[in-house]
Amino acid sequence: MIPHSLEALPTPHLLIRLDRVRSNIAHMRSLLAPHGGLSRWRPHVKTAKVRAVLELLLDAGLRDFKCATTREARVLLELAQQRGEHLDLLVAFPHRGANLTRIAELARQFPEHRLSVLSDEPEHASSLVASGLGVFVDLDPGMGRSGAPLEARSRIRAVVGASGSSLRGLHAYEGHIRSATSAERLATCAPIFDALCSITEDMGCAEHELITSGTPTFLEALDHSGLAALPHRVSPGIVVYWDLNSEALGIHGFSCAASVLARVVSTPHHGRVTLDAGSKSVDASVPDPCVCAAGHDDWSALRPSEEHLPFRVPPSSAPRVGSLVELYPKHVCPMVNLAERCALLESERLLEVVPVDARAHGD
Repeated sequence: MIPHSLEALPTPHLLIRLDRVRSNIAHMRSLLAPHGGLSRWRPHVKTAKVRAVLELLLDAGLRDFKCATTREARVLLELAQQRGEHLDLLVAFPHRGANLTRIAELARQFPEHRLSVLSDEPEHASSLVASGLGVFVDLDPGMGRSGAPLEARSRIRAVVGASGSSLRGLHAYEGHIRSATSAERLATCAPIFDALCSITEDMGCAEHELITSGTPTFLEALDHSGLAALPHRVSPGIVVYWDLNSEALGIHGFSCAASVLARVVSTPHHGRVTLDAGSKSVDASVPDPCVCAAGHDDWSALRPSEEHLPFRVPPSSAPRVGSLVELYPKHVCPMVNLAERCALLESERLLEVVPVDARAHGD
């Protein structure tokens, strides 16, 4: 049964506004237009996760994607298969063990599609080749979480060599660069982009794809002349839903399409209210405030616990107990992943409640 209104939804509840998703995709298209169009975008679907939203990306003409988990890969491949469309999917994580076995199974199950995996060691790259998977060499531009350091040319060369004809390209994610202004971000990431161009030439990979850049620096990457001369793609995923962290970067034209609907459950004392949306429904790992309340700029979210989210509110705008509040996230990706179901809206009209198909791990 489709709930007849937001009031009928249990809280906390993830909301996805499809009209805003379409607007964000359209804005991304306009930003890419001077740089080669949608072919320059390989979106990371770790943010999207919902089948209806993945369909909007496919409707826009996108066929090249990144994902992180085996479940994300399966959901996207199943959807493309049902639509009769062929994908090029990079599982952007150096999976091993049972996860890697599962990806190889997906490659066999969906032979019409092209699957690749990140690798930063020659032995691992060889195992990907043996499993029938493509290889993107993972390069570390300074984050320190995976990938061969940019200066480790001999190691990079060894991974390229071990990949043989299964080599698909190079991959680097400079997600640690989050300066407040574009000029500051450009000053930091330009030397990284220069180094990536040099590595591409040094490794004889000028005809292979080079993937960089999430939401914070994709505009700077698109403007880099060296990258523009290569088969280069950017891979932001947050642009589909947007969030407050991204808004703080000064990138304009996107709007928050994902939120959490919560309810006021208590007024513990004067100037304080508590909502039923704690760390099990919003990303509490970010600095406070982790969310903002729509239409209430004078409210301030405090540190949530598992089921409780306190707000400091001016007495003049204190809500009544039981009222609904919509919360926009500082970081949207974990918020979507925490929800089992979401309500799809179109121009404020509630359409249906659907599963968050690609959430969680394991498959």
